[in-house]
Amino acid sequence: MERVKFYTLGCKVNQYDTQAIRESLESAGFKEIDNGGKADIYLVNTCTVTHRADLDSLRLIRRAKRENPRARIIVTGCLTELDRQKIEAVQGIDLLIVKNRDKDKILKRLAKGNAQYTPRNARGISSFKGHTRAFLKVQDGCNNACSYCKVPLVRGPSRSRPLSEVIREAERLAKNGFKEIVLCGICLGAYGNDLKPRLSLLEVIEGMERIDGLLRIRLSSIEAGDISSALIAKLAGSKKLCPHLHIPIQSGDDEILKKMQRRYRSADYLTLIKKLKDKVPGIAITTDILVGFPGEQEENFQNTLNLIKAIQPLKAHIFPYSRRAGTPAARFCQQSDPAAVKQRVVRLKAVARDCALEYKSKFLGKDKEVLPECRVKDNPDFWEGYTNNYIKVLIKSSSSLKNQ
Repeated sequence: MERVKFYTLGCKVNQYDTQAIRESLESAGFKEIDNGGKADIYLVNTCTVTHRADLDSLRLIRRAKRENPRARIIVTGCLTELDRQKIEAVQGIDLLIVKNRDKDKILKRLAKGNAQYTPRNARGISSFKGHTRAFLKVQDGCNNACSYCKVPLVRGPSRSRPLSEVIREAERLAKNGFKEIVLCGICLGAYGNDLKPRLSLLEVIEGMERIDGLLRIRLSSIEAGDISSALIAKLAGSKKLCPHLHIPIQSGDDEILKKMQRRYRSADYLTLIKKLKDKVPGIAITTDILVGFPGEQEENFQNTLNLIKAIQPLKAHIFPYSRRAGTPAARFCQQSDPAAVKQRVVRLKAVARDCALEYKSKFLGKDKEVLPECRVKDNPDFWEGYTNNYIKVLIKSSSSLKNQ
């Protein structure tokens, strides 16, 4: 029985893909190990959204090599699409490079010529290792063309999974004890546009609302332009759909948004947030912000600060701009000063912390249902979990509260 280790970087879609590969290999008799022992096979599911992600992916490949120089290393994920030479430059390893579109063929590649491994026929996943909330990929790829983003180049155009397949997978997860499922995709709001007949995310949500035992449906990142009035109405009326949306801003300045080739302007975003808060009282907004995009000046950055203050997000994921080869923005000559970018990140994080505290303070003294996930590492007397609007809560208990 061959032993395998998994390393995953990046988004929820990548984490889902690793789980699907894990179940595929386990069904054929491979044994996963996640302790300090040596594995016979290492699978590194890479990310390339930033320069740091590239470095982290290569670091994990080298780590696997050091741990067992005789092991076979499988490298898949987004770094394999355009940067194969970076991976092949890691010398002295038995290497199998598998592109994103061929992830579902990894078992067949490993099993070739070895009768003891029988590829399974089941599609999708039935569990999610290490998680109380399961991620369910419903869509892959992206048709947007944001000037800074490499993802459409490495993930390809938007592709939706059949609705029946998604619902069967959700039913399987609920049957196996998962009370919350997070719907994810590279461009989640594009779900169904490529299907015949054409569908939308609403059909997925409505199908999942009928699943017994499933208490929460959460949406992962969704673009502002994909949030329809019908989806807002569903958020307001559903007993299972969580009142929480992650809507990337990237910038609060119209000049920068235009250069980014984003499909909205700051006023559009603010109008949407106001509508959401009016129709869905207490809704949590989380977001992504890119700092230091080429040409960003203090005035542009100040507009971003002002927009963040206006929407009061529960959480803001803040990233310094990372130049990605092959994107239009990589050719922009007016790159931002690294020292100024670093200082802006610090300022923006401080504003985001204040906004988060102000939002969470509104719920002091109110009753909220929490789904505990795990013990607090540095204080095991407490369990941590999330409300439906994604506020992290600690609950003191000597007995297990996991998934209750």
